[in-house]
Amino acid sequence: MVRSRFSENKRYASTDPAVTVEAAVEDQNVQALMAYIDRYGANQTNIVPIKTEERIQMVRLDDIIMADVQDTQLLVFTTTGVLTTRERLAHFADRLASPDFVQVSKHAIVNLNHLLSLEDSFSGSMTAKLSEHNKTSVSRKYVQLLAQRLGL
Repeated sequence: MVRSRFSENKRYASTDPAVTVEAAVEDQNVQALMAYIDRYGANQTNIVPIKTEERIQMVRLDDIIMADVQDTQLLVFTTTGVLTTRERLAHFADRLASPDFVQVSKHAIVNLNHLLSLEDSFSGSMTAKLSEHNKTSVSRKYVQLLAQRLGL
């Protein structure tokens, strides 16, 4: 159970308050709460521009299934097709600024809203099955992070 309490402190402006999280240990629930607080003031939009060779395409975050690096290109899989861009995966993930997206390997991020199932794969990795018949591998390094984000 999360309890909140207000304490007045004139050192902080009402537009820029300080928040302290206190708990016995910093477990996944505490980390999730702190991440939520960090994102609270972020300027979030539900549309992201993606620069392709021909144009700049405006895409709704809800329509993005996953992004995957192949060679020197970033493929963005959406509910309506695949967009190809030269943007770096880390930069693209930062621009998404949404808790719905999680990195599952060195080369891919997925939208948790499009995740259908996870299946065991080789040597501790997993395969993520996503909507629109997409799938990607979840590296061993990222399995625990994904499990935490799923609340497992």
